[in-house]
Amino acid sequence: MIKYINGFTAMRFAGLQNFMRMFRDSNFKIAFINTIVYTFGTVPATIALSLLLACMMNAKIRGIGVFRVIFYLPNITAIIAISIVWVTIFSQYGPINGFLMSLGVKNPPGWINSPRWALPSVMIVSVWRAIGYYAIILLAGLQGIPNTLYEAASIEGAGIVTTFFKITAPMLSPSIFFCVVMNTIASFQVFDSVVAMTQGGPGRATNVLVYHIYTVAFENRRFGYASAMAYGLFAVILAFTLIQFRGQKKWVNY
Repeated sequence: MIKYINGFTAMRFAGLQNFMRMFRDSNFKIAFINTIVYTFGTVPATIALSLLLACMMNAKIRGIGVFRVIFYLPNITAIIAISIVWVTIFSQYGPINGFLMSLGVKNPPGWINSPRWALPSVMIVSVWRAIGYYAIILLAGLQGIPNTLYEAASIEGAGIVTTFFKITAPMLSPSIFFCVVMNTIASFQVFDSVVAMTQGGPGRATNVLVYHIYTVAFENRRFGYASAMAYGLFAVILAFTLIQFRGQKKWVNY
């Protein structure tokens, strides 16, 4: 059972009331929907771009190590610094809108100030920041594929597309699966970029689950209800992870 406590009043047991309250709470429903949209929007884009970047970084060219470091830097840069830069980029008179207006777009998007574009803006920053990290993991997987397989495919006359889908993708599938699972978990727990860029706004456009739990617990001081939502988030992440592990038997090649 969940305890009711706000930090000032006496603690008491509330049974399942906090869990039942989640299903009636419109703020929780919006935060849940925003989190689902964020997850299904960022995970495929992150994995696809990371795989593309890993293939590029796997090229044997001079100075490739420098490029690997450059692509990885966003992942270790402070989120506050990143957010300040991207808020400027997304501003009304920032470079993105300036470029769009130069193309003839009279009313460019408001980006983080627009309820319609705020969440996609946060998603863009998250994908940009994460692809370097997952590209390094996929690069390690690529370098573990024996060159003899590619040599045999070349002798047989296989093209680039056939080689990728018949050799690279199956041999890299364990690394891809790891990246998908980890990125899905991280997406459900998104918090720092929302705090730094939008604070859940405008309105409730970027109010995701972890940020909503934070505001309920530390701003509204409803720790019992926040704890119940945290358990609910854990259940959702566990369910998605189990589904992924169940489905990996059909496409992951060990």
